[in-house]
Amino acid sequence: MRNYKYILSIETSCDDTSVALLRDRSVLSNVIYSQSVHQFYQGVVPELASRDHQKKIIPTIDHALALAKMKIKQVHAIAYTVGPGLIGSLLVGSSVAKSLALSLNIPLIEVHHMQAHLLVHFIKGAHKKEPAFPFLGVTLSGGHTQIAIIKDVFTFQEIGTTLDDAIGECFDKCGTLLGFDYPSGHLIDQLSQKGNPDRFQFPLPSTPKFHLSYSGLKTAFKNFVLKNINEDEGFIKNNKADLCASLQKVMIEHLTHKIKDAVTKTGLKQIVFGGGVSCNRFLFKHCHHLFDSSEYRLFFPPKQYTTDNAAMIGIAGYFKLQKGIIGNLNTTPKAKLNLAHS
Repeated sequence: MRNYKYILSIETSCDDTSVALLRDRSVLSNVIYSQSVHQFYQGVVPELASRDHQKKIIPTIDHALALAKMKIKQVHAIAYTVGPGLIGSLLVGSSVAKSLALSLNIPLIEVHHMQAHLLVHFIKGAHKKEPAFPFLGVTLSGGHTQIAIIKDVFTFQEIGTTLDDAIGECFDKCGTLLGFDYPSGHLIDQLSQKGNPDRFQFPLPSTPKFHLSYSGLKTAFKNFVLKNINEDEGFIKNNKADLCASLQKVMIEHLTHKIKDAVTKTGLKQIVFGGGVSCNRFLFKHCHHLFDSSEYRLFFPPKQYTTDNAAMIGIAGYFKLQKGIIGNLNTTPKAKLNLAHS
């Protein structure tokens, strides 16, 4: 009989409290509590995020255990996000994880949040055929935009990153300007389907090597919108779909130009995406058009695994547990953490 390993994983890097139960590489439950308090402030307030995590972490653990039909004593290891992220939020998850591991006398596993976004593709059932190493990894979120060579589950080599703002932040800040609720990336994507992406022209960022930049584009978009509002108060209302489509087009094209350069330089034909922005429909369509050949393989995560979730922490924890890579109680969470950190 197979000797399964059950892992309870905890994710609290930003404003989502998530807990999952995995049996080896199979997800038994994946509970995500998304904080709504930040909508009023049009962005995540770190102090409020950590307070909400404190309120919700234990009920979320209980919910995840109930859905998996398990008792806490059946768990063989605890995996948690050690970074990067908001330090207050990370401390909540790490404290609970350490307490559980200590009280149950089971292994504690430290997981890199951005690595987990790419390893989520190895959850059983995520794809009919999994990515094969090595591959090109692209992480896209509110705090990170990275291009990396992934040699195996433990070896990540970053070759490109944003020099300022992440793609997700650009979506959200520009969305706020247009009157969308936070977060607004999915709302811009949705309305873009009705707009003309060639209606307005915004500058394509120019960056060295495989690096990216979204700060200048964000500023250019803001200046353009404010200038036109001064001339026509109804400018946003009358042109919102076209504004969304035109903005999104240049944001995605900047990214895909860098991906194409990286594919050419590295020779890697598999491109694996991760993070909240990886569910963007224009990105999906544009990449399939750009890499429209049987020699390329594109991997976009299932929608439930695009945003911050504990299932991805669990699968990363599974691989570490298999290799005997165990953390310790003295490790402190890191707000910033290099992608190559093991």
